[in-house]
Amino acid sequence: MNVKAILSTLFAACVLTGCTSMLPRGSADTPSPFDTYADAQAAAERVLPFKTSVQQLASLGFDPANGRNVTLIPYPEIVARLVPYSGVPLEQLDEGVRACVLAKSACRGYAFLFQREDRRREGGFLADFLNVHRVTHVTGWRFEALFAVTDDTVLFRNFAGDAHVERLEKQTNPLGPLQPAGEAAGSLLVH
Repeated sequence: MNVKAILSTLFAACVLTGCTSMLPRGSADTPSPFDTYADAQAAAERVLPFKTSVQQLASLGFDPANGRNVTLIPYPEIVARLVPYSGVPLEQLDEGVRACVLAKSACRGYAFLFQREDRRREGGFLADFLNVHRVTHVTGWRFEALFAVTDDTVLFRNFAGDAHVERLEKQTNPLGPLQPAGEAAGSLLVH
């Protein structure tokens, strides 16, 4: 048997069996010092308002100085996030939020976002290869943390996210590989 016949046989076997190992896979990571959502949550829980310094915050994995995956939030926006209703009396606010409001422009916020996403195509090779039907299984996690800081001390911390992200993305193109050309032609007719 020659090489061409072997490759043709292998290709046919993969097509007939729906060889998922030939389908694309990928991942998207936001650089993070944490391997899991639980690691990020445990680090955030170690941040204590009025006790944790910005240097300690950095040593826990939330480094505002490195500029990676952190957004500096100015005073007006941090107040809008922490006190969305202006009718709430100051004394009813969390102690850290109250201290931030009273510190005015000396208070600043840092929002961190860390996430990991793995994408794996599933289904039949031929339908995917010809762009007729594609199914992508997405798994991962997403973690967000917000810290209000003044005078090198954390006043307030809050965190949220998704410990386990899992979704299925499905796309069906009746025209298969011709679908982009059909969409382009339709766009030209509309305009």
